[in-house]
Amino acid sequence: MADRLTRIYTRGGDKGTTSLAGGQRVEKNHPRIEALGDTDELNCLLGVLVAELDETQPLKTTLTRCQNDLFDLGGELAVADENYVVITAEVIADMEQTIDDINSELPPLKEFILPGGSRAAALCHQARSICRRAERRVVELARDETVNPFGAAYLNRLSDLLFVAARQLARENGGQEVLWQPRKPA
Repeated sequence: MADRLTRIYTRGGDKGTTSLAGGQRVEKNHPRIEALGDTDELNCLLGVLVAELDETQPLKTTLTRCQNDLFDLGGELAVADENYVVITAEVIADMEQTIDDINSELPPLKEFILPGGSRAAALCHQARSICRRAERRVVELARDETVNPFGAAYLNRLSDLLFVAARQLARENGGQEVLWQPRKPA
């Protein structure tokens, strides 16, 4: 494999613009860059979460696969070419099967749950919330530009996966989910 980066800094962004993969320059606050940034932030947090898990947890492999998928999605966003598609219906179907597999081992949800239960579960909830933001950014971008429609669907499903994963992580080793305790209306 050839070296991807020969220089880390280019000074090309010093005036508030950045390059997409095809070479076109856009403002650093362009909706495409915002979507890329939120996707990257999500991937970073998944990296922290994966580091919390031990090698025997199947969720570690699942979330590592999701990190790779997010990098693929970021590639789609950066290339900005409707013919460059990596995230497909099959990728989403695979994720749906994973969600169903995890959820089948969980008790029915009878109350809202709060982020917490364990550090890993709380990180998973935080990732879910960032995932929702990334999804909103991709949807916003798609209003004005061509974006793979499976990208937003992938993020939507990933937030579902992170929700059931957080539930699973909170219950590991005898732990418990943190249930919402609503106040009584006045």
